[in-house]
Amino acid sequence: MLTGLTDLDLRLIRIFLAVADAGGITVAQTTLNISQPTISAQLAALETRLGYRLCDRGRSGFKLTEKGERFLALAKRLLAAVEEFGDEARNLDKKLVGTLRIGLIGHTPISQNARISDAIAQFRRRDEAVRFSISVWSPGELEEHLLKGDIQIAVGYFWHRVPTLEYTPLFAERQIAYCGRAHPLFKRAGAVKPPAVADSEWAWRSYPVPEAQIPVRPRRITAQADNMEAVSLLILSGSHLGYLPEHFAAPYVEQGLLAALNPKLLAYTVTFHMVTQKYTRPSPIVSAFIEDLKHAHGGAAT
Repeated sequence: MLTGLTDLDLRLIRIFLAVADAGGITVAQTTLNISQPTISAQLAALETRLGYRLCDRGRSGFKLTEKGERFLALAKRLLAAVEEFGDEARNLDKKLVGTLRIGLIGHTPISQNARISDAIAQFRRRDEAVRFSISVWSPGELEEHLLKGDIQIAVGYFWHRVPTLEYTPLFAERQIAYCGRAHPLFKRAGAVKPPAVADSEWAWRSYPVPEAQIPVRPRRITAQADNMEAVSLLILSGSHLGYLPEHFAAPYVEQGLLAALNPKLLAYTVTFHMVTQKYTRPSPIVSAFIEDLKHAHGGAAT
């Protein structure tokens, strides 16, 4: 039974992770540059140290056991902590040391992504040795990961407010209703009145949208998607109408594949927010990046 971690244990765990990520010993040979018998022997040694089997391997293929699945998640957290410890130990002379975990919503306007990049560049000019970890999720997932502590800062649009989270406005994005080239309304696009689209088939978001701002609530939502790319495919098919960010739809409009139904009447604006934990005092790293992010947005965030 594993009672204390040694350098050998860490090596065996890394080999196990490589095999699990590769989906089998044969594929992992190239990554590890170790022979198949040696990998098998080292997996067996790790299982002996642990006292239980991590995976089934043989002619039937490679498959993690139930305990192997749980150990995989635990091992990933362990090695991430070891790497973070090493970073901090090597950079104790720096003012800011650690990991900054940021969550973003997909398909943010290019101009706003540039501002986030500006914030990162500004942050990198500080006396720091910080590892950035950036992930992309839906609005609900961003809030969930913030509450669990998986990320420290999120940027996206959110229709409801979680009491324990702090929402700071950053910028606005315009959403417009579009149709595809094969849709019957395409030739009339640009001046389509709201009543004319109420009974059309729509592609809608699988996460909440600000219904109070939407000019016409569709009666026939026959498709759902959880990201802009999927919604655009449904609209491009010519079978559905749907809302897309103006910047995202622009290339398709230029190619004549999409057309805005009525930019004045069938559109709404959403506000992007920076979200953090409300009742948890931010670390110096988080505080510094928030300052740089606000500065990159021209001090609009208050």
